[in-house]
Amino acid sequence: MDRYIFLIVLLPCVLRSVRCYSSGKVTGACVHMTPQHTKGAQQSLAPFSVTTDRFSFKEGDEIIVRLLAGSTPFIGFMLQAREVGGSSPLGSFTVTSGEAQLLTCNGLPNSAVSHTSGSPKSSIQGIWRAPTSGNLNSIQFSASFVKDFSTFWVGVRSSPVTYNISAAPPANSTSITSTTSSSSKFSNSSTGCGSTKVCFNQPLNCVPGVSPDCYVLSAMTSPGDTAVQLEMTGPSDGYIAIGFSDDRRMGNDDIYICGRDSGGLIQLQHAFSTGKKTPEILPLGNVSDVKSSVNNSIISCSFTTMNPISTQRSGGSSSLYYLMIVHGPSNNGIIDFHTGTFISDTKVDISNPQVVTSEKEPPIIKAHGSLMLIAWMTTGSLGMIIARYLKGVAKGKHYFGKDVWFLAHVSLMTLTVAATIIAFILAFSEVGGWSGGAHPVLGCIVMILAFFQPIAAMFRCGPQHHWRFLFNWSHALNAVAIKGLAVAAIFTGLSYFNTSEDSWLLKVMGGFVGWEATLYILLEVHMRWKRNDHAESASESTRMELLLLVLFFLGNIAFLVALLVGIGSS
Repeated sequence: MDRYIFLIVLLPCVLRSVRCYSSGKVTGACVHMTPQHTKGAQQSLAPFSVTTDRFSFKEGDEIIVRLLAGSTPFIGFMLQAREVGGSSPLGSFTVTSGEAQLLTCNGLPNSAVSHTSGSPKSSIQGIWRAPTSGNLNSIQFSASFVKDFSTFWVGVRSSPVTYNISAAPPANSTSITSTTSSSSKFSNSSTGCGSTKVCFNQPLNCVPGVSPDCYVLSAMTSPGDTAVQLEMTGPSDGYIAIGFSDDRRMGNDDIYICGRDSGGLIQLQHAFSTGKKTPEILPLGNVSDVKSSVNNSIISCSFTTMNPISTQRSGGSSSLYYLMIVHGPSNNGIIDFHTGTFISDTKVDISNPQVVTSEKEPPIIKAHGSLMLIAWMTTGSLGMIIARYLKGVAKGKHYFGKDVWFLAHVSLMTLTVAATIIAFILAFSEVGGWSGGAHPVLGCIVMILAFFQPIAAMFRCGPQHHWRFLFNWSHALNAVAIKGLAVAAIFTGLSYFNTSEDSWLLKVMGGFVGWEATLYILLEVHMRWKRNDHAESASESTRMELLLLVLFFLGNIAFLVALLVGIGSS
């Protein structure tokens, strides 16, 4: 009986010790900011963010700091201001909500903010006041968030706030520098395009978040105002960027980058492109009202800038620019070479509302794509089919001492290799160097293998030689490898030409491959039927083979024409 009484008395004490931190009295965590829970902190990207209403401050300035949740609320938190790279709190806070309270850390009153209860919270606001004296440096606001007892994040930081003795007053609206949900709403849509703002969408008139692979740049100015409101959005695992250029090539471009930093949060950067090298990062400058978000890999940034647009590092200016949208991966906050580029077809005055269209692919690039398509989906396919299945169609007929099938095969494959070489030269002469992505890698492999295929055939041994089977197998396997790589290269290449939202060029190419595979299967089945010595005369067999060849050719031409028209009109 005494044992039960002891447990009843002990139970409230245990419950109190477990729930004591719901009161937010966590001064014991002032240094490390880690909740005293049994589990360790999460290492994944936090679904919460810390935002500020300004990017610079001076002595005595006040900064509005907000803790924001996405789709998941938090039940506990702790917030401090620290020097960038430092571990001691600075300044003092005031709070207006009953869900937040002030703490004394390191003997500094009101230097931290925490929760007052374990209720779910979607946002908390505090006002931080900078010290009025001392050696001040740039700061960051650091927070810990608790989702539940075993799930919490430590060290979620805002973007740095720079110490500047002549710091400008804060913008009227909140500067959201890093969010991980769709809580920041962007106005990228057709509303106002052409009437109040400049819109550059790729594909044309696509809607962000609705249309797949939709990239948008919009710009809006007010009469007599030098400020420009810019927005950018698009799918990317690393970054998207917008640029202003004097020409259609990278280099000497004024750009803004919206991408993931080393912690996975979205931040805005101002930079100057010097060509194929990593852009030179510049101070953000006179930029305000920054909002950023990432939702389902769709990165968005909007901001207002009073920085002059300069395409010359020395500060030259103009009123007309080509608009650029690029996207690509990043590594630990450093952007890598872009994998997609969209450029306006004309120079644009961003103070003149209009709808901007993308630059059409250069004719040389269209010729490159058309030649590769003809080479490896028509002439190459016909040459391979003749060598594999149609040797007996013109049996006994010779020209120049060679079988007719062999002459047809050699002629078609010679055209294929010649078209490949010409297409390869055209692409490199137009681009002037190496471009990113899988397409050029696949194209180079196809070029190398196709170049050595006829050379190896010239030195083959005779038909009766005991090593002839090695040539036959290697020649056939290399041809299959080239064909597969060429199809993959065509798919990746067509993605550059595809400007429609339903990706019809890629779908037609898929039908093309399916049609060819179907005819290969029918020819293979027929050949094996013949080998089994079924009662089929030579004339009947020949008619069937010719019928399948004609059927293949007609379907091939239909798909080829559709794709060539698509490339021509891209």
